[in-house]
Amino acid sequence: MTNSKFVIYQVFTRLFGNDKDSCVRNGSIKENGCGKFADFTDLALKKIKEKGVTHIWYTGVLEHASKTEYPGLPKTHKAVVKGNAGSPYAIKDYYDVSPDLAINVENRMEEFEQLVVRTHEAGMKVIIDFVPNHVSREYKSDSNPSGVSDFGANDDVTKDFSPYNNFYYIPNTKLEGHFDMFGGESLPYNEYPAKVTGNDCFNQYPSVNDWYETIKLNYGVDYLNGYRTCFDPIPDTWNKMYDILTFWAAKGIDGFRCDMAEMVPVEFWEWVISKVKKEYPDIIFIAEVYNPSLYDSYINKGGFDYLYDKVGLYDMLRAVVSYGRSASDISYSWQSLNGLQEKMLNFLENHDEQRIASDYFAGDPFKAVPALIVSALMNKNPFMLYFGQEFGERGMDEEGFSGLDGRTTIFDYWSVDTIRRWRNHGQYDGKALTTQEKKLSAIYRKVLNLALKEKTVKEGNFFDLTYANINKSGYDSNRIYSFLRGTSKELLIVIANFDSSEKEVLLKLPSHAFDFFGLKENTYCEAKELISGDTVNIKLSSCEDLAQIVPAYGARILKIKR
Repeated sequence: MTNSKFVIYQVFTRLFGNDKDSCVRNGSIKENGCGKFADFTDLALKKIKEKGVTHIWYTGVLEHASKTEYPGLPKTHKAVVKGNAGSPYAIKDYYDVSPDLAINVENRMEEFEQLVVRTHEAGMKVIIDFVPNHVSREYKSDSNPSGVSDFGANDDVTKDFSPYNNFYYIPNTKLEGHFDMFGGESLPYNEYPAKVTGNDCFNQYPSVNDWYETIKLNYGVDYLNGYRTCFDPIPDTWNKMYDILTFWAAKGIDGFRCDMAEMVPVEFWEWVISKVKKEYPDIIFIAEVYNPSLYDSYINKGGFDYLYDKVGLYDMLRAVVSYGRSASDISYSWQSLNGLQEKMLNFLENHDEQRIASDYFAGDPFKAVPALIVSALMNKNPFMLYFGQEFGERGMDEEGFSGLDGRTTIFDYWSVDTIRRWRNHGQYDGKALTTQEKKLSAIYRKVLNLALKEKTVKEGNFFDLTYANINKSGYDSNRIYSFLRGTSKELLIVIANFDSSEKEVLLKLPSHAFDFFGLKENTYCEAKELISGDTVNIKLSSCEDLAQIVPAYGARILKIKR
């Protein structure tokens, strides 16, 4: 397991290398193009690492349902594919990679393996998705290792539930979904008996708002009979998933981001993570979990290394940035975690969330700079950056199935404007970026490299200063959030300003902070401001306020040698 601070760069693999500068709404791969594994060249990886990145999450690697056909690969009915490119979470073959991502389709796995090697040689680690809750409606592996049977191959389809089945069924019933059952084909999609849809839709009528392109996997929980569990003997689905995880771990994968992990019983995670880590002790597991009541269980029982901090810190920071919620409420966010702060993955964007610069979030990416500083520096836990975020990608394209929603599409063939211009046809010189985009990128690079290099951030303790300053004269607790990070040799004072105007802040350092860090009262010292590089002289005292001018949508980060 990773024991030090790290930064994940999430990149939607098929979009990253696409240099098409004019895409067609609902366009095909031929019309709009598609990025490849090979686009992550040595130079590209070097430039990504320079951003302050330690891990790359290659999103959308596994073969999934798509409307693009390839010789020798099973075709998916278009009615159960979202968009032309398809959802990367409708897995079609757990043992294969998307043919869209290969230059030579027949060598697609080799091309992916080469990408893993290049990433490692560039000094970074590789994370891929593990999608355990559901698969494509027409899942069919043509790459199963010898002796491995397909999901559902041996199911008793006359039973709605059996602990020996891989899927849940609605016996003697045909799927009659409330979505386009033709999808442009001459015959409708046919499924008999109907299977339960991935988002726990236990009837034969999934709608366009359901995960209608997926079917739910059976981990031995009888949902229709009081959530009765049948975990002894070990369900077949558990063993199949263990085989899949070790298949990818053997290829050098360093971690798995586990999609909708809370929809899979924690007992499975407890079993499978411990087994995988016996063979691959350094591999990490990150869970997409949104229910805070499950956090403790999925960490301490399930064995996850990290969980999404979406409904906590992400939602809080978004509210502070966009809706004027008081910055002092950030304290409630970390306090509600009950000691699990270091187990949370912080982020401000990912493929599910709206872009900061979109009209649906902040509209201006610079408004979120204080949120970046808080999210990246307030604890030892990891931080995640979504590709294009560092340039202020707006996500305001109407790509096709995705629609105009402030997100970068995961369903369509498309090109990401800022990434395309930064890449500049593989030169990675950023010459086509605007002055403001370059300025924002420099801020991200500065903050993320501070997170990785400053010992106080990687190892230091955290001390929230809100309680000592809230509603105090000279400190606007609605727009200012401050905290300390410290080790026995260094101290960081961080003051973040969420306001559109510069703030003169009178910061109180409480006597408890001096006791907590073993600081000496009334000490005069030299401090380096880590954003500007300036050096200032300050006095550390619990009796006298520390006066600092904090720029609009910015921060002061004072580093003091002890």
